[in-house]
Amino acid sequence: MGKMIYLMGKSSSGKDTIYKRLLGLKSLGLKKIVSYTTRPIRMNEVEGEEYHFTDEAGFMEFEAQGKIIEARAYHTYHGLWRYFTVDDGSIDLDNYNYLIIGTIESYINTAKYFGQDKVLPALLELNDGVRLRRALNREMQQEDPRYEEMCRRFLADAEDFSEEKIEEAGIKIRFRNENLSRCLTDVREYIQENL
Repeated sequence: MGKMIYLMGKSSSGKDTIYKRLLGLKSLGLKKIVSYTTRPIRMNEVEGEEYHFTDEAGFMEFEAQGKIIEARAYHTYHGLWRYFTVDDGSIDLDNYNYLIIGTIESYINTAKYFGQDKVLPALLELNDGVRLRRALNREMQQEDPRYEEMCRRFLADAEDFSEEKIEEAGIKIRFRNENLSRCLTDVREYIQENL
């Protein structure tokens, strides 16, 4: 029986870096789950790597087919952006272990869908000042920087990852990402102990 490792954290907390490193560890044998979004593709993103990029009609079609595992909608400065996970036939928890990135809300809904015993939470934390600097540096490199959206996400994270929501989700273990190597080792060991 497989498990799904659910990697969470505020924006710019290092989720993408930890995610890529964990997928690269052959000893873990993790497969990736690629979520869907209706937001515009960013510079250097590749369809099917970070996300499957679709539009509102694509989301509505998956919803009509009953294939949405979890979905979040954000009213951004650039319109409605959805992020969602689809039961598109690519997830086989009978035979494989998976790694996915999401939020506390999406973790809760995914655990309800597959069963709490099959979804293992891994919450990354990082100093807000460091996160803000990273977010700004990333946005400055975009062809069309979206600073308003960056600020909205930063502020929304305070509510989305509040102590109350962490407690409600039953998340007991957290990983400080002040030192990438140490954090990666801690998360790897945690996964190995729980698979």
